[in-house]
Amino acid sequence: MNVIRADNYQDMSQKAAAFLIQHIRQSPRTTLGLATGGTPIGTYRELVKDHREQGTSYRGVTTVNLDEYVGLEEDHPNSYRYYMENHLFREIDIDRHQTYLPDGRAEDLAAECQRYETLIRKVGGIDLQVLGIGRNGHIGFNEPGTPLHSRTHVVTLTSSTRQANARYFPSEEEMPTQAITMGIATILDSRQILLLASGEDKAPAIQHLLEGKPNPDFPASALIHHPRVTIVADNEALSGATLVPS
Repeated sequence: MNVIRADNYQDMSQKAAAFLIQHIRQSPRTTLGLATGGTPIGTYRELVKDHREQGTSYRGVTTVNLDEYVGLEEDHPNSYRYYMENHLFREIDIDRHQTYLPDGRAEDLAAECQRYETLIRKVGGIDLQVLGIGRNGHIGFNEPGTPLHSRTHVVTLTSSTRQANARYFPSEEEMPTQAITMGIATILDSRQILLLASGEDKAPAIQHLLEGKPNPDFPASALIHHPRVTIVADNEALSGATLVPS
């Protein structure tokens, strides 16, 4: 793994954005896997700033998102489609027909999972996947115990994940209990992975990732044997790690 150390959240966001911008300029027709949540917001903000000031184009870019809540309409302010529109898509020149998320409103969720796997293959696979990491090591919504060979599937969210995301909803009771997420094997099929981490609360997870071994009880540990993983983390997130590869 390659680790890029950042001073703080803003510096992490700038360095992550620079990594993505370089990739897009080198491969204008790339397929990006995108993440949501609090951590990538600053990175997306920097991408928008660069697009406006430097003109980096997304016309040839295809995106596939990691996950989507089950049961939310696309225009629901807490859906991940809404998140992506609000933080990135409507601010850049990307073709909306080239932006994909799982359909959490599908009547047949199992069939939707299969459709999404097929779609990822159809667009040629993911060239660069952006990830965050949960306090319990989850990537996407792959919670502890998720098989490392898992593909896109429906997951029942754990209480810790629901509590972590409840701040985005009027109340925890209004938060969906299920989501569709890319599986761990789907994520590992990505040709390159960029993992973002910021804050002291992520330090134990980053320490475990950098110093542990693959373990289904810590889903992010599946990344250990991926050949091209870059971690962009700030000093607080790296504060627990004694072994930091370069």
